[in-house]
Amino acid sequence: MTPTVLYPEERQIPDETIEREIYGSELALLRRRVPSLAELDEADCAKADGMAIMHYAVSGRDLERFPRLKVIVRMGVGVDKLDRAAAEKRNVLICNVPDYGTTEVADHAMALVLALRRGIVLYHERMRENAMRWELAKEEPIRRLGIQTFGIIGLGRIGTAVALRARAFGFRVFFYDPFLPNGVELALGINRAKSLEALLQETDTLSIHAPLTPETRGMLGRSQLSLLKKGAVVVNTARGPIIDLDALLAALREGHIAGAGIDVVPVEPPVEPYPEILRAYRAKEKGLEGRLIITPHAAWLTRQSEHDTRTKAAETMRAALLTNRPQNVITPQMI
Repeated sequence: MTPTVLYPEERQIPDETIEREIYGSELALLRRRVPSLAELDEADCAKADGMAIMHYAVSGRDLERFPRLKVIVRMGVGVDKLDRAAAEKRNVLICNVPDYGTTEVADHAMALVLALRRGIVLYHERMRENAMRWELAKEEPIRRLGIQTFGIIGLGRIGTAVALRARAFGFRVFFYDPFLPNGVELALGINRAKSLEALLQETDTLSIHAPLTPETRGMLGRSQLSLLKKGAVVVNTARGPIIDLDALLAALREGHIAGAGIDVVPVEPPVEPYPEILRAYRAKEKGLEGRLIITPHAAWLTRQSEHDTRTKAAETMRAALLTNRPQNVITPQMI
């Protein structure tokens, strides 16, 4: 019997051309557009040997409805919405696509840093109010790049790409990542902090590139943000729950943090009750103009990265279902 791959989500793939080219006649493709996995027909669940997931969460209860399921491929990097422990108990392999938008996210993080540190958004807002107001800004967050320490939390693929970009702009680059072997810093020509606290105390501009795990959830709260140098800039293109948004807003209002660039929030898209920082941003709160930039989890997005996501996810699915060499496996040790 030909294994079946289920694509259950609304707006997941606009057509089937890429997937059918990769699967050929060896894998059948079942495409549905349901608002949630709970609304899938039992017959469709019973057919699925593999399932591709982009936005939806997969709980242990969801998995009980898939008697034949062998693999879930997350069409992205993060797997925090998947119940990995339940999948392991049911011998369901979980794979991701770790290399689909590396350069895009790194470029976006640096764009947020530069927009804040060079005052691009600040000037834009002031000029839009009055294009004849030809005034120069000398206040924070505008600061020479070469005198700053650029701190990175998480030196995976994206974090490494950001480190190389930051170094090219003249920043003194530090990183914190307790899971990397000794010597990585020597290969890249950057500096390693022994602890998160040590990194924050050194940092003028912080960029977050860690996955969302029990250890990283809420890792940057008020006490951690207070360790940053006064006038620091914080950029998050990783996962929303890593940073306490209320603490970030308070630090912005107090002036300890001079600017923040946010591409991710805890719930996406946001729902009531909205985080106060989003309300302040929408209201154009006085004092935050040019100091707060928010984008809609768009760091990864280009036409090229969309193509890569679909291609690499389908290749990963094919390898998991048809060969004994699965790729990009999230092992039990990562749970």
